[in-house]
Amino acid sequence: MSSSFPTLRDLRRVTRERAKAEAAEWAAMVGYRDGALARVRRDATPMRQMLERSAVALQIAAETGLSEGQVVNRLAAADRVIEHTPKVWTAFSRGHLDAGRVREISLTIEKLQRDDSRQRLDDEAVPYARTHTLAELRRWLRRFVARVEADLVRERAETERTRRHVRVEHTDDAMAWLQAYLPSHQAAAIENRLERLATTHRRSDKADGLQRSHAQRRADLLVHVLTSAPADHLPGTPGLRCDIAVTIDAAILTGATDGPVEAADGSWQVPTDWALESAFAGEAFWHRMLLDPITNDVLAHQYQGYSPPETLRRALTFRSGVCTTPGCLVPAERCELDHHIPWPQGPTRASNLRWRCKPHHAYKGHDITPHLLDHLRHTGPGRALTIELNLDTAA
Repeated sequence: MSSSFPTLRDLRRVTRERAKAEAAEWAAMVGYRDGALARVRRDATPMRQMLERSAVALQIAAETGLSEGQVVNRLAAADRVIEHTPKVWTAFSRGHLDAGRVREISLTIEKLQRDDSRQRLDDEAVPYARTHTLAELRRWLRRFVARVEADLVRERAETERTRRHVRVEHTDDAMAWLQAYLPSHQAAAIENRLERLATTHRRSDKADGLQRSHAQRRADLLVHVLTSAPADHLPGTPGLRCDIAVTIDAAILTGATDGPVEAADGSWQVPTDWALESAFAGEAFWHRMLLDPITNDVLAHQYQGYSPPETLRRALTFRSGVCTTPGCLVPAERCELDHHIPWPQGPTRASNLRWRCKPHHAYKGHDITPHLLDHLRHTGPGRALTIELNLDTAA
């Protein structure tokens, strides 16, 4: 007995028919507008032509139940797609892409400045958009722009950075929206800090009997940070602690080619020098990873800062257990990490790091430790060794 319920095939068919109907609506809007404007006298004044265009948009809005702004935006989107990406328009007309995806592609067309870039978009967008969600398409399109016009990334980013702002919009029931338009790496740092603080306060909430959701804790902490910061803590000064993973092409890092720094998850890109600005000076700890270009496997991993991260510190503690100076049994937990080859010439990695108790670490500053270790290697364990130290710096 056959089921009366729709099948997945039925659902796909309905979804495609909806997309075809959206494309037909857009095409009808464009056709009506073109026909109406064609009737305007060619010798009409520019003012008259502008009024006619506005009147056409109002007529379409009244007939479709849309606002004038929605009609203007759809007409502009359709014009861009028809002119620059005919394959996208064909896919839209056949129901392979819906209006939401076509709208995102149209916005990307507006960002691109070169004809060959738009041609590449027309070639690559449809296969990706057909098999991915709208959110995935938005992220892919951002990465596409950064990839095909990498030399223009900084120019676009600097232009947008001049538009940074914070806006407060009051709504009903004593609530308001706080919106900020910020460079992506700074917004990511803020989000990272709020997430860490909210997670940390979860335990204290439980101890104090507070019933706050994670989202509520984030909101409360944002208010606390913004309203209780010292008055002399000016914007732009160091102090924002965060962990952000970014990828930088080696050619870009060395300055051989232009291009952006990209978030590890591909969600945002910023000019390379932005990620290296003084806002993160002394706060960021860099991990240099060599990745396989095909499989993305980590081939090598090196820390690019002075103080190693906590994970490496714990691993070195487990490896050594005690001060690594021969004969010293001070527990590693009470020792200091020493770069055998001084940083920055010596890298921050396990092969160049060892635990030393404070006295033995201090000896290194007086060029004593290398001689001591060399002597111990020759005397061997269990033999008495007497050393006379002269630390009189005035001598």
